[in-house]
Amino acid sequence: MKFDGKNIGLTLSGGGTKGLAHAGALKFLDEQGIRPNHIAGTSSGAIVSSLYAWGKKPEEILEFFKSIYFFHWKHFTFRKPGLIDSLAFRDYFHNVFGDATLGELSFKMHLTATDLVSGKLRIFEDNIKIADAVLASSAFPGIISPYEIDGRLYGDGGIVNHFPTDILQGRCDTNIGIYVSPIQKIQKEDLSNIKAVTARAYDLLSANSNMQKFTLCDWVISPEELALYSTFETNKQKMEEIFNIGYEAAKKSYNDVIIL
Repeated sequence: MKFDGKNIGLTLSGGGTKGLAHAGALKFLDEQGIRPNHIAGTSSGAIVSSLYAWGKKPEEILEFFKSIYFFHWKHFTFRKPGLIDSLAFRDYFHNVFGDATLGELSFKMHLTATDLVSGKLRIFEDNIKIADAVLASSAFPGIISPYEIDGRLYGDGGIVNHFPTDILQGRCDTNIGIYVSPIQKIQKEDLSNIKAVTARAYDLLSANSNMQKFTLCDWVISPEELALYSTFETNKQKMEEIFNIGYEAAKKSYNDVIIL
């Protein structure tokens, strides 16, 4: 498969900290000179794709993730429906993007969130502030409180579409999908707290429909090794491992897809 001169679509799934594998895969795509025209992303895929479209190098995206301790005491809330206050992360993203909108990014962006009242998928494009779109898209249910934009409450885009590659159908000549949420192999003892149970339920709920969408992509990068890592990984060494897994998975699968 040749990528030169093609209108390329790139879809990045959700996956929490495992979204760092997106950044690793993007490093490999950069080395091959493969640049997307359209990007669809949800949750951690929305975070990584926005930073990348802003001009951050994949290694800088890794450092951004490492700089934020997700479960810091100052992030917790006792007044909102979630363990973590989504507003607690606003400064992190505002410090990067300011008031810039999705339309100001290098690629045509399609970031998703779930309207929690209507139950419908919302696709953020062009005029929405980048920071708002990212915070809404990554408000993981049960863990991060819903994020409000213009009076509407939004939750993680992955609630209704964890791998939004269907958004790009008909828009691009070639579609590349990076999926970083393989089902973890666990024991009963691993389900000992609300974080673990919520993450497990979320993964199981979306797994089947997500993998069916692989057929919509011309190239899928889906590192199975990520099943060994937590959705909310905070260990910096493991973050680096996840980044490298994404890079190696892209490199390995590229050798297969390039001869098609």
